[in-house]
Amino acid sequence: MNTDRYTYRVTWSAVNKAHIGLCAEFPSLSWIATSPEKALKGIRKVVDDVVVEMLQANETVPEALSEKVFSGKFVVRVPADVHRLLAIQAAEQGVSMNRLVSAKLAA
Repeated sequence: MNTDRYTYRVTWSAVNKAHIGLCAEFPSLSWIATSPEKALKGIRKVVDDVVVEMLQANETVPEALSEKVFSGKFVVRVPADVHRLLAIQAAEQGVSMNRLVSAKLAA
């Protein structure tokens, strides 16, 4: 299986005073290293190894977020007063509440 399409990220950890390699599809995995390049190489190797183990055990391997199809819809519950405030803001701006909330989320 090709693990190149997974979502990898490298961040600095002040606590560890090192770079941390992460993979969004495997949130429990990480790799600590002295450079960003080593952190990325390390987390990619860990993910490769875990995927091989999962396949050998006939476990379901996570789908890469980059290949997943999203509908563009999700439901969020908010308190009634927040709903009212958003409806007022949308009306004042002459846009739908959906467009207003989408713009706020994207900001």
